[in-house]
Amino acid sequence: MDKRVTYCTDLEKSVIMSNFERRGWVQVGPEDEWNFYWSFTQNCRNIFSIENGYRMNDNQIINHFPNHYELSRKDLLVKNIKRYRKELEKEGNPLAEKTEIVLPSGQVATRYVHLDLIPVTYVLPADYNMFVEEYRKSPQSTWIMKPCGKSQGTGIFLINKLSKLKKWSREAKIPFHPQLSSKESYVISRYIDNPLLIGGKKFDLRLYVLVTSFRPLKAYLFKHGFCRFCTVKYDTSVTELDNMYVHLTNVSVQRHGVEYNSLHGGKMSVQNFRLYLEGTRGRSVTEKLFSDMDWLIVHSLKAVAPVMANDRHCFECYGYDIIIDNTLKPWLVEVNASPSLQSTTHNDRILKYKLIDNIISVVVPPDGIPDARWNKIPSTEALGDFEVLIDEELIEKEDTNSRCNRNIRSR
Repeated sequence: MDKRVTYCTDLEKSVIMSNFERRGWVQVGPEDEWNFYWSFTQNCRNIFSIENGYRMNDNQIINHFPNHYELSRKDLLVKNIKRYRKELEKEGNPLAEKTEIVLPSGQVATRYVHLDLIPVTYVLPADYNMFVEEYRKSPQSTWIMKPCGKSQGTGIFLINKLSKLKKWSREAKIPFHPQLSSKESYVISRYIDNPLLIGGKKFDLRLYVLVTSFRPLKAYLFKHGFCRFCTVKYDTSVTELDNMYVHLTNVSVQRHGVEYNSLHGGKMSVQNFRLYLEGTRGRSVTEKLFSDMDWLIVHSLKAVAPVMANDRHCFECYGYDIIIDNTLKPWLVEVNASPSLQSTTHNDRILKYKLIDNIISVVVPPDGIPDARWNKIPSTEALGDFEVLIDEELIEKEDTNSRCNRNIRSR
C-alpha cells in the first residue's frame, strides 16, 4: 500500500511548505488525489458547496469548517453570543446571571456578570434604533464602526457624535433603515476607551486557537501568542479620533507608520507580557486574567458550536484578537478564520513555523496519515506547544468513570 501523503495548498507560504516537505509529503494540485488541503476559506466553501458535489474520502482533511463565518464574521459572532446568553438565561443557568451598572452619565444599564465577553455591539443598519437608544444613555461615549466582512483594519472608524454617523451614512450612501437592506452591514461597538497601556501605548493580544471538533467541542490554545502595539501613544482627545495609529493595533495598519520598528514589528510575546504583568500587578491578578481569557475563548466557541457544520474532515486554527482594559478585563474584539501567516520578523517566522508544525501533529493520527475516522485525541507529545482548552469527550469519559467508581464504592 502506498503510504505517501499528498498535500495541496492555496497559500505558497514557506512556513507551510517547509513543514509539509520536512515530513516527506508530496505536493499535488487541487484536482489530484490529496490527503491534506491547506486552503483559502473561499476554496474550502466551494469544495463543500452542494453544486460542486465533491465527496471527501476518509484519508482527506482540510483546514476550515464549511461555515466558519459563524465565528469569524463580526455580525454573526455577535448574533451567536447573544443567542447563547438568551438560551442559558431561559434554562435558568447561573452563567447567564445579570447585574446593573451605573454608566458615567448616571444612567443604569444591565450587563451579564460572566458572559460579558464582547463590548456592547449592534449590527447596522438592522439595529440602528436600538443603537441610538443606547447611545443616548451616555452621549459622551465613543463607538467604533467596522464593516462585517473585511479584515486588516479596512473601513474602520471611530465616532463620538450621532451626527458623524448620519453624515457618514449619507456620504457612503448606506441608508440606516432596516427595511432598506444595504449590501454591506457594519457592527458598531462601544469603544474600549480605557485600554491597558504599556509604555503609554495601546495593544491587543493575538492568540491562536485550534478547533478539531465542535460537537463534542475540542479546542487547544497555542502557548506562543503575542501583543501587537500601536506605534503612537494612546490619546483619547477628539483631535486624535481619526488617527488610526493611535487606535488600531493591526500590523497591516501600523507598519505604514513613521514610528514602526521592523526589528520587533511592534510585538511582544505573551510570555513577556505575563512577566510584565506579574511584576507590575502581581501574580494572582495575572493568573486570573489568563484564566478569564481561556473562559472567554471557550464560551465564544460554545456559542457557535450548535450552528457549526461539524464535518469530521475539518479542523481550523483561529486568530483570536483580545483587548484588555485597565481593570484587567479581557474583551473579545474579533476572530479570524485565516490568521496571517506572513512573517514580519525573524521571531515571527519561528513562531508561525512552529504553529503549523504543531497543528499538523495534533490533527494527524500517530501514524502520520490523515484520517477523518480518527477519534482526535492527540497524545501529550503530539500537542507540542498547544494546551487543551476544552475536550468535551474527555470530560464526558471522566464523568462516566467517576459515576462508575461511585456506584462500585456504594455497593
